[in-house]
Amino acid sequence: MTALMYHDVVPHGLEDSSGFPGRDSARYKVTPAQFEAHLEAISLHVSQRLLPTITFDDGGVSALAAADALERYARRGHCFVTVNYIGTRGFLDPAGIRALERRGHVVGSHSCSHPLRMGHLSPARLVDEWVTSRAALSEILGHGVQSASLPGGDFAAAVATAAADAGFTQLFTSEPMRRVRQVGALTIAGRFTIHCRTSPATVAALAVGCWLPCARQVLAWNAKKVGKRIGGEHYLQARRLLFRNPIEVRWGDNRPASVDLQD
Repeated sequence: MTALMYHDVVPHGLEDSSGFPGRDSARYKVTPAQFEAHLEAISLHVSQRLLPTITFDDGGVSALAAADALERYARRGHCFVTVNYIGTRGFLDPAGIRALERRGHVVGSHSCSHPLRMGHLSPARLVDEWVTSRAALSEILGHGVQSASLPGGDFAAAVATAAADAGFTQLFTSEPMRRVRQVGALTIAGRFTIHCRTSPATVAALAVGCWLPCARQVLAWNAKKVGKRIGGEHYLQARRLLFRNPIEVRWGDNRPASVDLQD
């Protein structure tokens, strides 16, 4: 199984209009023209048997425009919503979330507060992030939500255990791998990250599992993982300094999980 991880689809220069603002987040946002080119490359070069799962993290309002593009290619995506931001500037509101599901797209949890180091949270906090976000989305949609994706890329066995205990049956991580793992009733799948500079040819190559582009992502992922492990808590401080932004993003590492829905 191949899964591709997108975030927002926004015009150049309007990166802060959907999802989380700032230079760091902008690296993962593609323009509508880029996304169309990616879908075209997949359509032309990837067989029906190898079609990738296309996912969108954060729950930015541009998910509705991305859905329009997917539907032109008879495709459906997975949209993972950061529950504490529902209805706030740049993020989907409950009506938008329901509209996506009515159109055949899968809606899932991206946690409550988007911790960047979720694998380092306490067991109680992990349970809160997953249980509360699942309950909120299930209330919006009128049924139990089954899918989730990991924010921040910091995976640990406790994250999967807490997700399974919360009632999820599918968890997408940020690890660039095609092999699917099973933890009890929970299926864990990796994803290949799409950046603002990812070419259509690379997207198609990742979709079919070509060795070189997949290996490049694995090498980059492992290097980043080592840096996080060595840096520890200083990793977040360095990240804030590197991607300084006038609009403060209160990531879940420095505020309690809570839910404030606006309908």
